[in-house]
Amino acid sequence: MRYTIQSLLLLPALMIISSCGNSGSKPGGPAGAAPQIKEYKVLALQPRSATLNTDYPASIQGQQNIEIRPRVDGYVEKIFVDEGSIVRKGQPLFKINAPQFEQEVRTATASIKAAEADVSAANMAVNKVKPLVEKDIVSKYELESAQYTYQAKLAALAQAKAALSNAKTNLGYTMVTSPVDGVVGAIPFRLGSLVSGNNAEPLTTVSSTGNVYAYFAFNEKLLLDFFKDDKGLTLAQKLAKLPEVSLILSDGTLYDQKGRIQTITGQINTTTGSANVRASFPNPKGLIRSGSSATVRIPDAIKDAILVPQSATFELQDKRFAVVVDKDGKTKSTPITVMKNTAGTFFVVKDGLKAGDRIVLEGVATLKDDTQIKVAPTSEEVVYADLK
Repeated sequence: MRYTIQSLLLLPALMIISSCGNSGSKPGGPAGAAPQIKEYKVLALQPRSATLNTDYPASIQGQQNIEIRPRVDGYVEKIFVDEGSIVRKGQPLFKINAPQFEQEVRTATASIKAAEADVSAANMAVNKVKPLVEKDIVSKYELESAQYTYQAKLAALAQAKAALSNAKTNLGYTMVTSPVDGVVGAIPFRLGSLVSGNNAEPLTTVSSTGNVYAYFAFNEKLLLDFFKDDKGLTLAQKLAKLPEVSLILSDGTLYDQKGRIQTITGQINTTTGSANVRASFPNPKGLIRSGSSATVRIPDAIKDAILVPQSATFELQDKRFAVVVDKDGKTKSTPITVMKNTAGTFFVVKDGLKAGDRIVLEGVATLKDDTQIKVAPTSEEVVYADLK
């Protein structure tokens, strides 16, 4: 009877222990659950041909920035244009009030009339003396003297005409016109301002924008690569074989005119470690203004290269990595060497990856080595759609 009571007392304890022991081994329970394998998009690499772009920040200058200065002294009487106006060659810009030149024109005109009268009188004297000499009434000396006087009066007439031409030229300088097609800059003077050729500031500046120049810089390495390129022996030959370049405007839109690189300075700036490059773009509509900022985009055609999306790589301690997936679906971070080109597109891999390698396309920065993943193959057409 005593053992029976003890057995009954131990029975609940045994049931609790049995329950605790079975809870951890129950199939499908939390402790026995298999780790979840995540799915990642994976691309099998193959050699490709493509055109990659490299962008360079640039500053825009007009083909000509011409300072407009007065050639005569006087007061600004009229201003025919406003700042920022588009003008044509020969279009009036300013009228300078200089009455002394109008007076010079009137004086020179009167001098011509007087000189013409003197010429007529001298010619009459020659005609009067000539028959008398023929009849031996007067000596030849009288005729020669009359002829010399006539020639002197002709010279005086020519001098008076030259004075009139000079006076008209000076008077013409009172109307200041644009020497080129372009855009008017700042106008520091107003009506009534006294101006002369000795003023520190010009009347204005006209920027010729029929063509515009985009100035940007090549670093020393790019400059060496350019001159080592076997496309041409001379600088002119190398420049002629460069592709046309594009211009990205300050609002991010693509300019509808292509340009060409015209010059590359051979001297490297010791302060910046770069050389200046100039590209020229046509500007028939006057859309681009001198002094604005833009981006020059240079295309680079490559053949049979390994291309990887830049988003499929990550940087760690100044090294770039891609995540490669082996045949068992396990990951491994692999260091790669890439060409430098525009951010946000693709990298050209020079070392670290080969044809046939499979790389993870997303979330690579958080994947640890030997992580088991579920491979979701992604077609090349989807990945490289931006290259078309």
